[in-house]
Amino acid sequence: MISIYSLKPRFQNLLRPMVRRLAARGVTANQVTLAAAAVSLLIAVVIAWQAPRLWLFALIPVWMLLRMALNAIDGMLAREFGQQSKLGAYLNELCDVVADSALYLPFALIPGVSAPLVLVVVLMAAFVEYAGVLGLMVGASRRYDGPMGKSDRAAAFGVLGAGGAMGLINSAWVTVILALILVLLMYTLYNRVRRGLAEAATNT
Repeated sequence: MISIYSLKPRFQNLLRPMVRRLAARGVTANQVTLAAAAVSLLIAVVIAWQAPRLWLFALIPVWMLLRMALNAIDGMLAREFGQQSKLGAYLNELCDVVADSALYLPFALIPGVSAPLVLVVVLMAAFVEYAGVLGLMVGASRRYDGPMGKSDRAAAFGVLGAGGAMGLINSAWVTVILALILVLLMYTLYNRVRRGLAEAATNT
């Protein structure tokens, strides 16, 4: 299934010179992971606090792009500079879910948008990532199947944030797009379970 995640190798190649410089200065993967989560929470709090000011939602697409870069950087620091650790694995998964949830939830405060729908999308996104991690438990790899993986969600909510901030889409359209995201999340969950089981079967 096509996913923005498939573009990750090219994205990493663009970031590699910066990653080398960060490693030379002693920056660790865990520091990058925690910093990205902390800024995500801060931005979410600011947007939620001033939710009626829709222009603040423009922070989401800007930060989503930067956060995707930080997520790639922490992984490259871990793999390419001997910084992999069990703590890092926990932080990587937990911080992503917490940060994503925080950045999605302010959409529930937009007048006219279904708050229960936003909450269901947040929960389903967490289930999708949990299903990806469960691949390791059943003897498969960590699953990143689409069509609505982490990078795809970042793009989708970035578009929602930009569209809302610029007045290009109203609350009705936000609700429709959220419903579409939910359907794609459900299909992504199915894909990750199905392909995880298939991979596990071939490994036995």
